[in-house]
Amino acid sequence: MTAPMSLLQHMRATLVLGLPLIGGHLAQFAIQLTDTVMLGWYSVEALAAVTLAGSYFITFFLFGAGFAWAVMPMVATFAAKGDQTGVRRATRMGLWLSLLYSALAMPAFWWAEEILLALGQTDAVAGLAADYLRVAGWGIFPALIVMVLKSYLAALERTRIILWVTLAAAVMNVFGNYVLIFGNFGLPPLGAVGAAWASIITHTTALAGAAAYAVIARPEHQLFVRFWRADWEMFFKVFRMGGPIGITTLSEVSLFAGSTVLMGWLGTIPLAAHGIAIQLGTATFMVHLGLSNAATVRAGQAQGRDDGLGLRRGATGVLILSLVVSLITIAVFLSIPEQLLGLFLEPDNPNRPQILAIGVGLVTIAALFQLVDGAQVVALGLLRGLHDTTVPMVMAAVGYWVVGLPASYILGFVAGLGGIGVWLGLVSGLATAAVLLLWRFWGRAVGQVGAAVPV
Repeated sequence: MTAPMSLLQHMRATLVLGLPLIGGHLAQFAIQLTDTVMLGWYSVEALAAVTLAGSYFITFFLFGAGFAWAVMPMVATFAAKGDQTGVRRATRMGLWLSLLYSALAMPAFWWAEEILLALGQTDAVAGLAADYLRVAGWGIFPALIVMVLKSYLAALERTRIILWVTLAAAVMNVFGNYVLIFGNFGLPPLGAVGAAWASIITHTTALAGAAAYAVIARPEHQLFVRFWRADWEMFFKVFRMGGPIGITTLSEVSLFAGSTVLMGWLGTIPLAAHGIAIQLGTATFMVHLGLSNAATVRAGQAQGRDDGLGLRRGATGVLILSLVVSLITIAVFLSIPEQLLGLFLEPDNPNRPQILAIGVGLVTIAALFQLVDGAQVVALGLLRGLHDTTVPMVMAAVGYWVVGLPASYILGFVAGLGGIGVWLGLVSGLATAAVLLLWRFWGRAVGQVGAAVPV
């Protein structure tokens, strides 16, 4: 009988699994940042339109990605049980759901101009954003398929390939933007539409790499052999698990979108400072998200082995790692806030002093923000590993929408704290979600899987 892993061994195993995932998330973040920078070089109008279009696209993408996220714990559990057929069934139906969802989402991209105009956007911005979305919308097919394959490979602990595929896609995105946005190598400059074509090329590159590796490295799963055969039992299992994940992710994103609207009420300068602080917070959040993915896989494996002690020790280990990342981030944010903010501002920007003055306060709150944001996303990852998504969806929604957004409004406007109040409201919402989700996880970890052995 194999001796149980120690806490340090669990932490080491989580890092081995999680570091490539963290790198992959940071590379994906770099793709989005590259689009923003290169379109900003092209024209302000193109940047504004694609910023709007990107938010529109990501809303549909994140909900559909719930089915891909569901594949990760299911495959991890089946693999731990040695059920290779279950691995294939879950992954294949995740692919089915992603393709079906993508097809259903296409009308929203095709008629985006009418929808954006109805939402109060100007004719010029809505028209250019719609031109982008009519092309980029087709990218939801390869993008969601890639998400499923990444979840499948991560669950089988093949995370390095995820990093390399995402890095290759990031390089292709830069090249595609350079050629198609600006019109290099004899091609005409396409601006925002060029960025849309570049995004499709990027997603297709990632799809080719991930699919080729999945077929070559794990031929026993035969993912695409007789792909057309329906498996309705597994289809609805993935659907029931993935739907709540998509809603949870969408509700968190909408919390931050709501906070952006509130900051916009305070004026252009506070909104600009908020945008920079969000970028800094997003970059560090990618680290916690990678740890959360690793937690999902390892919790799913423990579930498959019925290893209660391993589940609890692994959970303790990943929470400690997330805490260490938060403490390092807090130290950096509190030590050099002006230098971090200055990375996003031109030295001769006339609004620089005002943005820095507001931004320093927001980055200070963002430091506190790290602790609760990391804890809640890791807790969500652990619960997904236990195939528990519906109750966590409700708990997260309570934190985000019942506590977080109202608190942002009350503290920011009723109490008169401005941007600091809006961000303190975000902290309160995420803290509520973290407490509820961790309480839910530890109750399940002790009561459901294995004997109640102390960590």
